[in-house]
Amino acid sequence: MCGIVGYIGQREAEPILVEGLRRLEYRGYDSAGIATLTGPHMHLRKRAGRIADLEKRGYQFSSETDTEVIAHRIHFHLRTVRDLFKAVRATVAELEGAYALVVVSEHEPERLILAREGCPVVIGLGVDENFVASDVAALLPVTRRFIFLEEGDVAEVRRQSVRVIDRDGNTAERPVRESELSAESAERGQYQHYMLKEIHEQPRAIADTLQERVANGRLLEAAFGPAATEVFRRTQNVHIVACGTSYHAASVARYFIEQICKVPCAVDIASEYRYRNPLVPANSLFVTISQSGETADTLAALRLAKQSGYLSSLSICNVPESSLVRESELVMLTRAGPEIGVASTKAFTTQIAALGMLVVALAKHHGADAERERGLVTRLIELPGLVEKTLQLDPVIHRLAERFADKQHALFLGRGALYPIAMEGALKLKEISYIHAEAYPAGELKHGPLALVDADMPVVTVAPNNDLLEKLKSNLQEVRARGGELIVFADPESGIKSSDGVTVIEMPRHVTYFQAPVVYTIPLQLLAYHAAILKGTDVDQPRNLAKSVTVE
Repeated sequence: MCGIVGYIGQREAEPILVEGLRRLEYRGYDSAGIATLTGPHMHLRKRAGRIADLEKRGYQFSSETDTEVIAHRIHFHLRTVRDLFKAVRATVAELEGAYALVVVSEHEPERLILAREGCPVVIGLGVDENFVASDVAALLPVTRRFIFLEEGDVAEVRRQSVRVIDRDGNTAERPVRESELSAESAERGQYQHYMLKEIHEQPRAIADTLQERVANGRLLEAAFGPAATEVFRRTQNVHIVACGTSYHAASVARYFIEQICKVPCAVDIASEYRYRNPLVPANSLFVTISQSGETADTLAALRLAKQSGYLSSLSICNVPESSLVRESELVMLTRAGPEIGVASTKAFTTQIAALGMLVVALAKHHGADAERERGLVTRLIELPGLVEKTLQLDPVIHRLAERFADKQHALFLGRGALYPIAMEGALKLKEISYIHAEAYPAGELKHGPLALVDADMPVVTVAPNNDLLEKLKSNLQEVRARGGELIVFADPESGIKSSDGVTVIEMPRHVTYFQAPVVYTIPLQLLAYHAAILKGTDVDQPRNLAKSVTVE
């Protein structure tokens, strides 16, 4: 996924463009280019890294990108329509797939032409100047007022005006929104990496997500939307769809929705859901989860679901202006703030907190009394403090990570709602340290993974004090019997002690089953971070990955 930045106004454009591109590096691109107009001429600068010989209708190509095809096609249409705006509209009508375009011509320097399909484009508003970018974060130093283009829009941006045409050719009025984010919120501050900063921001992010939505032992259902109470009252099934880390959050929620609310819950990876023709039980609530709200497969799943007879749709998302939020009937915003590191941390734990509120909302309509609601709400309110305590393990985990410096493989184990947390821990490790890692339900050891266990593959286990603890202990004995090295994040009252080949890291006391997924995620994030530092990898921008996956 690449990013775009544009500017039209009186100021020198290049510093604005360069700073905007720097703020978009997290999206994941391996080259950058700038086009500026000085007088009647356009100046191009390109370079590989961070900040073609082919003929068609007589055009000479200078790169191997599909974007250049679009530029030539616009030029082709200009031969007949003689207007840049019309030429762009004619070109995008021929395109398939996802794109975000900003077009400038040295013959018409007074305007920028924009188009979007599947990829976000935002217009930043100034005084006698306007801005364009793929993401609000790129423009926060210069403006707080934004217009978000919708699917199929083509827009003309001048210094003092913005004109938007929808996919049907009609003039469209897109609302102006004011961002509450600050430019500093997307900076590293005192931290070496964005990921470490975002790990340590989790107590505040979770507290912000819960603020004004739970209080005095009660949940404010209206926080999901004005129709939420009636939807939750009628909900008899839940279907959650997400990708990557968000899928792990969904998998955690499935356990609680079924165990606490007694409501059947299905969870799908979005890219699979779209192609398996799922059956929709009566009164099913469709839930999508995404950090960016622009994940292509998740958006496509929502659009399919809206045609499939679901009771309603709910989006859990971190970006208020995103496509997913705008297209969902109910919304729960996570309030994690900007997350720049590609490997998601605070977005994940705030998603679980938001899903915890969904659990409370559904439980209220499926047999939970006021006392039960109060207990669940209290457990949620305690989360920021528990996460703060868990972050104090950072020095211990830093030393522990040294054991991973020369490793090529790792196995993560969990049971119940902690199995998805083991999956998330494995994902974090391989995302940023490039150590191959797999996660399994601990009870599955004898069904394959036990064959891999030896002294060279650490086995990381999350072991809260719950009903599955004794079964988990027997699984760990199987690992030790094969010479495996165990690293166990355990409740102090679990009875699991450090010994030869077993390292136990004590977690905070009195962590309930409802709280454990969030709390036990923290050490796995820190372990991945410190292992990646020792490996010398690019923590914030791991190879081959992008923050927002806006293509299928």
